[in-house]
Amino acid sequence: MFQPNVVELRNEFRCVVWDQRGFGATGTTTRAFSYWDSAKDLIALLDHLEVASASLVGMSQGGFISMRAALLEPDRFRALVLISTRSDVDSEQVRQSFEELKAEWARNGARNVAENLSVFLFGPEYAASAWIRKWMNASAEHFEHAVNALVSRDDITPRLGEITHTSIVFHGRDDVAISPGCAQALAAALPNCKELVLVDKAGHTPNLTHAEIVNPPLRDFLLRYAR
Repeated sequence: MFQPNVVELRNEFRCVVWDQRGFGATGTTTRAFSYWDSAKDLIALLDHLEVASASLVGMSQGGFISMRAALLEPDRFRALVLISTRSDVDSEQVRQSFEELKAEWARNGARNVAENLSVFLFGPEYAASAWIRKWMNASAEHFEHAVNALVSRDDITPRLGEITHTSIVFHGRDDVAISPGCAQALAAALPNCKELVLVDKAGHTPNLTHAEIVNPPLRDFLLRYAR
């Protein structure tokens, strides 16, 4: 997900990428969890790596986790990069669509949803065949815990004033998963947000699909505030 960004940043920063519970190489989990649990996992990973201070770059769920980590241990973090994310919760209609996805995945895995999920996340122009193959090979078991964490998350909007870290917000103008209006509200509510970058013709994953637009302001922000 962050490969084109790491390539741009790795000569000047130590870039650590990780898969939260229920995803990627971490694998599925048989236990329920929340984004607060994932934020504690993030902090524990930093402890394990003996990283005393870090800046966080989080996209979508990664943004949910980054903001919660900053609330849990504010002195641990220097700056926040929040991409395609929000502080509040989804509408009932959106939550119901995720419940339907959970039920379908439990029955058939990604077979019937992969193509639509690709357009939902990456937009119609992005070549997502590698991602679709990953989803098709993923287990259909225990997917419910990842979805439950998403649909049951709490609204942290009232606590945004506590996140005083220097921050920047990125969002695709054509994001159908999370409205650009959420990014505008987030940037306005964060006390030390330096910039809102709206990426033309980008969907939910602008750092991946439009890295050539995201990377320059991302790099400039981190060089200025993350050192």
